Amino acid sequence: PATALAVRYASKKTSGSSKNLSGKSSGRCLGIKKVEGHYVHAGNVLATHAHVGLGKNKCLYALEDGLVHYAKDVYVPHPRNTEAVDLATRLPKGAVLYKTFVHLAPTKPEDTFKLVAML
Repeated sequence: PATALAVRYASKKTSGSSKNLSGKSSGRCLGIKKVEGHYVHAGNVLATHAHVGLGKNKCLYALEDGLVHYAKDVYVPHPRNTEAVDLATRLPKGAVLYKTFVHLAPTKPEDTFKLVAML
């Protein structure tokens, strides 16, 4: 004789809902990593930023050993750059936009020489 077996499945989850998870993720640790006057080696990360494309993970890094320097210049957007022009026009009258530049002053290793010719 054939028997029918009825299996009843739960219609609700047993654990809590996972819908309200916004705002609980950890920060991305963006920002300046080396400040003015720090000595860095080649490959050291100088800053991480969300909108740069120099490193794989959107970071600025040193190409050689040296001292870090920062400079700020007044930023005047190009007239064809509509996004920057819109930003500049929304600023209060007399406000100035600045752009930060990162410079690396290379240091030459001491007690080294360059071979010019073999005698």
